[in-house]
Amino acid sequence: MKASSGKERRQAAASKPGFVLTAVCAAAIGTFSLNTSMATGLDSFEDPPMTDPSHGYEQPANPIQALQDLLSQPEANEGSMELGGGEYLHKTELADENVIQRDALSSYNYPTDGYPSPMFGAQPFTQKLLMFEEFGPEKLDPNVEAGTLPFPRPKAGAGPELDADVARSTADPLELDAFLRQAGISPFPTREANTGLQNPWKPDIEQFLGRFLVNPPAEGRPPGEGWAHQRWNEFYPQAYYKTVQAPSRVNTGLRDHKQMHNYQVGEFGPGGLYYNTADNSNPAFNGTTRGIAIKIHPNMPTQEKHSLWTFDGTLPPKLLMARYGQPLLMRHYNALPIDPSANRGFGLHTITTHEHNGHSPAESDGFANAFFFPGQFYDYRWPLQLAGYDSINTTASDPRASFPCADGETLWVNDSNPGVKTCQNGKINIRGDWRETMSTHWFHDHMLDFTAQNVYKGNAVMMNYYSGLDRGNEAIDDGVNLRLPSGQNMPWGNRDYDVNLVIGDKAWDRNGQLWFNPFNKDGFIGDRLLVNWQYAPVLDVRARKYRFRILNGSVSRYLALSLVAEVQGSSGEYKGPAGSGKSYNRVPFHMVANDGNILEHAVPFDGTMDLDANGNKDEHKGSLPTQAIAERYDIVVDFSKFAAGTKLYFINTMHHDTGIIAKKKIPLADILSEKYKPVLKDGGREWDKGDPTVGKSMQLVVKAYTGTDLSMNPAEYEPAKPGKAAGKKMIPLWLDRSNGSQMAALQNARYRTFDFGRSSGTDVNPWTVKADGGVSYTADPRRISAAPQLASGPTDAGASGDGTTEVWRITSGGGWSHPVHVHFEEGIILDRNGKAPPEWEKWSRKDVYRIGGDPESGGSLTLAIKFREFAGTYVEHCHNTQHEDNAMLLRWDIERPGQFMVMPTPLPTWDGVEYAPSVGIPTFRTGLGSLGSQ
Repeated sequence: MKASSGKERRQAAASKPGFVLTAVCAAAIGTFSLNTSMATGLDSFEDPPMTDPSHGYEQPANPIQALQDLLSQPEANEGSMELGGGEYLHKTELADENVIQRDALSSYNYPTDGYPSPMFGAQPFTQKLLMFEEFGPEKLDPNVEAGTLPFPRPKAGAGPELDADVARSTADPLELDAFLRQAGISPFPTREANTGLQNPWKPDIEQFLGRFLVNPPAEGRPPGEGWAHQRWNEFYPQAYYKTVQAPSRVNTGLRDHKQMHNYQVGEFGPGGLYYNTADNSNPAFNGTTRGIAIKIHPNMPTQEKHSLWTFDGTLPPKLLMARYGQPLLMRHYNALPIDPSANRGFGLHTITTHEHNGHSPAESDGFANAFFFPGQFYDYRWPLQLAGYDSINTTASDPRASFPCADGETLWVNDSNPGVKTCQNGKINIRGDWRETMSTHWFHDHMLDFTAQNVYKGNAVMMNYYSGLDRGNEAIDDGVNLRLPSGQNMPWGNRDYDVNLVIGDKAWDRNGQLWFNPFNKDGFIGDRLLVNWQYAPVLDVRARKYRFRILNGSVSRYLALSLVAEVQGSSGEYKGPAGSGKSYNRVPFHMVANDGNILEHAVPFDGTMDLDANGNKDEHKGSLPTQAIAERYDIVVDFSKFAAGTKLYFINTMHHDTGIIAKKKIPLADILSEKYKPVLKDGGREWDKGDPTVGKSMQLVVKAYTGTDLSMNPAEYEPAKPGKAAGKKMIPLWLDRSNGSQMAALQNARYRTFDFGRSSGTDVNPWTVKADGGVSYTADPRRISAAPQLASGPTDAGASGDGTTEVWRITSGGGWSHPVHVHFEEGIILDRNGKAPPEWEKWSRKDVYRIGGDPESGGSLTLAIKFREFAGTYVEHCHNTQHEDNAMLLRWDIERPGQFMVMPTPLPTWDGVEYAPSVGIPTFRTGLGSLGSQ
């Protein structure tokens, strides 16, 4: 095919209404050239035509009646629970295989309605912490001949990894690995969903359903222009990776060669702390993850195939290391059982993946009703561009907006002179607002009604964004790089002293298999706190500064973590248990990021500031604030003051009675002295005298350090203290609350309100959200509660105006806790309960907003938020995912300029995705008017 010239493409665009030419990605990372016919073309920015399956509908003339009619419609996710013969499971019936024992109700309700989790002789601090395993993306090259092995079909076989019934089984693990190992990617990614190829599991699905499938597509992405990858040519994926959601199995070392360090350099190389991946006494784990089974502790049973469903089906937990400016494609395969009830009583076999909180177009955001089925894949394309791409720094001239790289590496940059740029001095400048740089993310399942169960079951991984500001190389001191603790052996992405921690509560049955109670709609609370899926692990650390990226990966549990150092004798500030001969000192640190965002100032948790203006500075020494589900806190800890051999502990101080509210923080003195100590009673059938997750959750042991710590001193970036001016800024906010003109401009912003509660809820769906003071609704993805609009469409390498800014007020009653998550964009908290937010929120952009009855939240907050670059369908919900799954979720859309048609709702089935009309609430486009009119 002859490539058209730029002039010809511009003429074609001018003659076709609704299309705008965007700069084309002409070369991906590396030295190869893209197939021109694949890389050139036009991106659509108008509503799909009526001949397109994803075409829009007019907002009903009588929206009140249309909204009422939705209440009698079948569940939007009904297709995921088909049994064949016209029969469908109800979501409560998916728990039929659950081992819940209702006679085990305990006074402290841990785990909810279940027996205490047995330990099988496992003792705390007797296993090594598993470091995250990198996915290892590769360059996307159409010239690479792809392997010919098809996605393997499920196979009947013996346990523990297969099942005698094909519909309850999965693909052979070795065949899965052979499939994932092969070169290239086939079929090659396309802008619209690939509906030309069939689901390779079609014969097995038909056997289970007892009916023929018409033309079940290979890709689960909804078809048509409405769910095509937005700005595909402009943000053409330059790298990709493949992964499969699969039942648990032993790691075969599939990704050993994809680790950036290759087990050769730094602490991951020979002689380093993490060269041995799992057990220092077993050299079989030197430089490999081969042989790591999914066990909560080595003394405990291996998790069976349907107890955990993880990325690749394996542990260690996975990590995606991504770079700003390098669009990335994740091909996510689904190898879960065809039978929806093959789940050990919790979890659903359909999935949809949300990159929390990426600046991603809606088709790749993981919309709750854009799920896909076993045998299918879904191509998620994440542009990985800075927000403000269309309006700020469009010439890519600001060095603070940049891509980290190795000298000589190349990247396509769509600046004022679009083309391939070569890495110099460790970075390449890119477009967008450097103040929107993000850092610590994660992605996880977002299946409608089953997010809690699927995430709890293993569908969650972490993601580190790297940029010119956050290089992952502390040795580069160029005035841009913040030099956060990391290491210095690789050009970017060193993880020697940059550690990801996912902390969450779990429970297991008397056979040691993971267990969940789907019937408790207030929230599920486990009785054991795990770190990186391990019970009470040990991490060796060097005597230098570290960065910890801490994610609360629980379903309903809030955390409040403190860090203490053990002292021999009684000289510490807190006594240990009587007769132990030990005491403890609190360990100060700095918070440097909140959610995915590096703070404007590094907040000191050292007792020198009254961080929440409550008159008590001392409470903040060595103790993080309340951390809700999905919140991330990045902290910097300096271990250089401790002698080799010193033991330190992360301690959870947050006590829960149930999942409905974060109850109270237990004083450190009571925990360390064991004045507060939960115990088992009634022959181990019941917990008594406290919450068993309160206490030490992880041990750190200091090792000698002979290198040179080149990382930043966070004290140089602290906010103003009494008598001391503010230090340097890390990443300033785009809104200055002390700037009168900026605050006055917000008076013209559109204003919306969202109230999270139980008004009008039902026994089946108790939780509700009310938008703009209207009706309290339970979740329905066909209902649109808000529709901000983009200021204008994108233009060819030029500014197109700043995105719209709105002000949202989020409220809740005082009897429960809700961590509210808004997808796609980060907001700046203007006030919390009418007062200035605490220091750890004052300097942050947030994507999770705690409201409710716990002391550090309160009943309301107001935030300012922008909407830029991409359109489509998103959600807002409570991230206590048991609340989300029981109806505390709403849909909101971003509409294109001039759009008047309402985007339809995808309804996936085994046969393919259908579409249903959507309806907006009366205020979905207007809100309540401007903030100034309130």
